[in-house]
Amino acid sequence: MGSPKALLQFQGETFLDRLIGLFSPRCSPVIAVLGAQSETVRAGLRRAGRAVVVENPDFRLGQLTSMQCGLRAVPADAEGVLFTLVDHPAVAPATIDALLASSAPAPLRIPRFDGRRGHPIWISRSLIPEFLALPAGSSAREVVTHHADGIAYLDVDDPGILADVDDPAAYASLLAGSGA
Repeated sequence: MGSPKALLQFQGETFLDRLIGLFSPRCSPVIAVLGAQSETVRAGLRRAGRAVVVENPDFRLGQLTSMQCGLRAVPADAEGVLFTLVDHPAVAPATIDALLASSAPAPLRIPRFDGRRGHPIWISRSLIPEFLALPAGSSAREVVTHHADGIAYLDVDDPGILADVDDPAAYASLLAGSGA
């Protein structure tokens, strides 16, 4: 993308500031994991005081290491974790509320829009050790696939759960669709 995704602008704020703003009234603590260009990202944050910011020194080993770094910072009394990637800034607050309010007795809650799975996902505390046990180079999907029968899908009216900004074309599409 030419610059850190966390600092891309969406609806008047950076991706990471927007996500911190969405999660912080609903989740405590909000844990933001920084990897590449962490100093630049940290300097660009406006809502850093509303999140626990941790740095992943192993970010070069893959995305899973950042997830694991964040999971290690989860308080022991947390019932679960609401996990998202920074390149999904368009999720609606109602989706987060639905994931947190669900009483589905499932270790994973995943939002779905038009039959497609998206982010964020809710992970039960009971699964945290499995994610932490994955070796570098693995994918979090391995745990999700292992527990496929235990997933509660929540159908939501939120195309933002699918808005994954991986390249300039996806970013342009996001901005065009948001009126930004």
